[in-house]
Amino acid sequence: MTTEPIRDDLAAIPRYVPGKALPQALKLSSNEVPYGPLPGVADAIAAAAADVHRYPDMGVARLRDELAARLGVDAGRIATGTGSVALIGHLLQAVSSPGGEVVYSWRSFEAYPIAATVAGLRSVQVPNTPEHGHDVDAMIAAVGPNTRAVILCSPNNPTGPALTADEIDRVFDAVPESVLVVIDEAYREFVTDPSLPDGVERYGDRPNAVVFRTFSKAWGLAGLRIGYMVARPEVADAVRRCVIPFAVNGPGQAAALAALAAEDEMRRRVALVTSERKRVVEAARDVLPEVPQTQANFFWLPLGARAVEFASHCEKLGILVRPFAGDGVRVTIGLPEENDAVLEALRSFAA
Repeated sequence: MTTEPIRDDLAAIPRYVPGKALPQALKLSSNEVPYGPLPGVADAIAAAAADVHRYPDMGVARLRDELAARLGVDAGRIATGTGSVALIGHLLQAVSSPGGEVVYSWRSFEAYPIAATVAGLRSVQVPNTPEHGHDVDAMIAAVGPNTRAVILCSPNNPTGPALTADEIDRVFDAVPESVLVVIDEAYREFVTDPSLPDGVERYGDRPNAVVFRTFSKAWGLAGLRIGYMVARPEVADAVRRCVIPFAVNGPGQAAALAALAAEDEMRRRVALVTSERKRVVEAARDVLPEVPQTQANFFWLPLGARAVEFASHCEKLGILVRPFAGDGVRVTIGLPEENDAVLEALRSFAA
């Protein structure tokens, strides 16, 4: 059996590594919220299940209209897909050209190099700052004549820091309008610093702005894979042309609408997470002072070469965290007792 029709460059793509899951283990490896589905979501899924023999609305009209009303944009500027990760891939496919490049910080979301390679783009990875955030000036310097997009992950996954308005403004001011500035805001709902910008509010009128959001994190729908993006109509339409038909299934659409109707409860739960985040980060810094600030529902332990060793230490204690070999460990904020277990694991590891 020949493999000749298969692209050679696909063999070099790093595989996406999901957060580890083991029976009975405390799972703090995937940035999930710990409180279960929002009120009304399970009922909406059950009701939608009666129609799973029918195709869903391919245009996702009701959800797009609801999002458009909430965001103050036209529905034609919104594209939906199976999580923001899929939409990032579709966007890069839509802008790909021979010799094209995409610039992003590293370490950042591990799906970026996968999406770039599949789309036929070359990744230009710019090292993070010593504070584990984006080095905006270096990213701007990395933009060249073949750059098709610059991706800004804010808050940055897996390290946590978010970009300021000044930093994002500088990127927009430095790049031509032919280069898309992609703001990945998967964790936007967890941002508590009022000085940090909302991508849609501040940059929605920019012709080269694209903002990604997801229902997987704060909205508690990780298992249903629903994401959306906001861009100018031509960009959103191009992405919709790349999305697989009927990508967002019927129960998923119903669940997202029900989740939006429970926004007050989502905000209450997010407040619990961010309160714990403050406590846990302060405690972690007592052991590891280099822990960076975070605006997401996780925090970063910059353990470098000891990252995998710490993850193994946690696993022996029945705790699953997410190591990035040679760099650090991402730990999801869970329930108070779960966070206490991680802190105790960190203390015993450092002892």
